[in-house]
Amino acid sequence: MQSLPRIDAFAEDLTALRHDFHAHPELGFQEHRTSARIAGLLESWGIEVTRGIGGTGLVGVLQGRGPGRRIGLRADMDALPMEELTNLPYASKTSGVFHGCGHDGHITMLLGAARYLAETRDFDGTAIFIFQPAEEGLGGARAMIEDGLFERFPCDELYGLHNSPYHPLGQVTLRPGLAQAGACFFDIRVQGQGAHGAYPHLGKDPVTIGAGLVKELQEITARNADPLHPVVVSVTAFRAGEAYNVIPDRAELRGTFRFLRPEDRDLIDRRMRQICAGMALAHGVAIEVDIRGVFSPLRNDPQSVEHLIAAARDVVGEKAAADAEVIMGSEDMADFLAVVPGAFFNLGHGSGVPVHNPHFILDDRILPVGASIFARLVERRGTR
Repeated sequence: MQSLPRIDAFAEDLTALRHDFHAHPELGFQEHRTSARIAGLLESWGIEVTRGIGGTGLVGVLQGRGPGRRIGLRADMDALPMEELTNLPYASKTSGVFHGCGHDGHITMLLGAARYLAETRDFDGTAIFIFQPAEEGLGGARAMIEDGLFERFPCDELYGLHNSPYHPLGQVTLRPGLAQAGACFFDIRVQGQGAHGAYPHLGKDPVTIGAGLVKELQEITARNADPLHPVVVSVTAFRAGEAYNVIPDRAELRGTFRFLRPEDRDLIDRRMRQICAGMALAHGVAIEVDIRGVFSPLRNDPQSVEHLIAAARDVVGEKAAADAEVIMGSEDMADFLAVVPGAFFNLGHGSGVPVHNPHFILDDRILPVGASIFARLVERRGTR
């Protein structure tokens, strides 16, 4: 594994930059400090910047030495609404907000590539640096597209990455075609009838009804979905009541479901609504269901995958391979790749602690590696 020497020379700067982003995380569509910091750096390197695309998104444009392809590179900027428990010296200074998915690293790697390309200009065509807000289920990619991203900054190809704590340091993995699941979020509200905990027969307990819904929703994957086509239904929050001796009026469930095929999305949506309607009828309560599509299935362009592997092998050698399995995780990048051909890859750092975990830590050693892969993509693909 050998990152580009010029990028290695400012690797310490990248680490300091990532730590700064990490200490000052911002939620989706609130990335004001982050966006301003990125814009200031890009402009200091002579890169033309356009701000306010899709809210807090921004785009940097860098012309190469001659005409050629317009190569887009994308990073996401938002953090998660969760506490950090890493005890790092550069831990989040904002209570309840944490870069627990490593987007601070994605930003830094793209900035590293931008700095290198601005200093060397050893490429043809145009490099387009896309910094996207609100990846974590808030539709930041769609907001940028609706704001005319690709009309204003047309791209011939588009590439992005995600750190992976599940793969060894420096390993690059991706697959052509269908690569990641689509996703919906859901909220279910059970309106029961409160009562004293000692007299449950005088109420309609939304807690037991909600608990029943948790079990019944799992039957969709076990008994309704085709086992040859994977789906996931996860209830991730259950909120009801505050006292030991009070049966509450209301219970709220929320969660996500994942799918690879549109027909499975429709199946889960339909069955969730049928189950909730049946439970409401059986218990004589009102149950509201809100289901929102937030991610499309991600598909990599096979030719772009080949280009990505070639660029990655310049940096990590045989650690780059297009042999990844389809995963049930979802990515906003899917909406971009539905408009522009490209590829999305994972870059391993081997920590073993999952993303979205309060103890998640990104290994800074991958910063110059990711920056080098991005840079080689522009250098290789810019020439027509």
